[in-house]
Amino acid sequence: MNDTATPKSTCTVLPFTMDEGVMARAAIGLVVLATDQTLEHEWRQIIDLPGVAFFESRMYNSPDISPATLAAMEKDITAAVELIVPDVPLQVVAFGCTSGSIVIGEEQVAQRIRNARPGVAVTTPITGAVAGLKALGARRVALITPYVQSVNQLFERHLQGCGLEVSRIGTFNHGNDNEVARIDAASLRAAILATGGHGDVDAVFVSCTSLRMAALIHSVEQELGKPVVASNSAMAWHALRLAGVRDALPQFGRLFDI
Repeated sequence: MNDTATPKSTCTVLPFTMDEGVMARAAIGLVVLATDQTLEHEWRQIIDLPGVAFFESRMYNSPDISPATLAAMEKDITAAVELIVPDVPLQVVAFGCTSGSIVIGEEQVAQRIRNARPGVAVTTPITGAVAGLKALGARRVALITPYVQSVNQLFERHLQGCGLEVSRIGTFNHGNDNEVARIDAASLRAAILATGGHGDVDAVFVSCTSLRMAALIHSVEQELGKPVVASNSAMAWHALRLAGVRDALPQFGRLFDI
């Protein structure tokens, strides 16, 4: 066989037109922690909407959740955002860590994101959760977390600073993010019903992007008789609303009717 033989095929340059691709309605950026096993899975369930796309980047974090390890993530946020479809305009960028957003500070997270994407709308799980709880008319909140007490105390102070009363806290008291993702639905349901089923609670906030809550919220809300807000779904709801997408998705909880 003669590898240098002249090709006999004919190549034709074809005309084409372009549309808006997968993001005709909205393009959302998402920063996911290296250890997170749940956030992308749940966002794919929720943001399954025609013309709405989200694009992800991962960033390093320690699997051991403490105020010090959470604070250490701040330096890597801008670089992670720079990797999200760099030449595509985004309406919103979401930073996928609830506790990290509190330790670093919501405004500081937003600044780090806007260093890469000037002027973009920003949300985090705690930003979305607070917006969602207020939109639902909740004032007294039961907080459920997997965190150790030092992190829970930061959450209580932050929520109170946002004008919400933390009536009760239930915690799994587990600091390993790799294992938090494996806490099962029965444990979560029991925690929500036990902690949220008191007269001094208007709504339940289940915090942590590693906890698998999206498929559970609707049924446990019906059983509890109160709204339940969780990190991943609250951030998805807020990102969609910031992007101008107002589709009702009641299968993911009362929040998605707002």
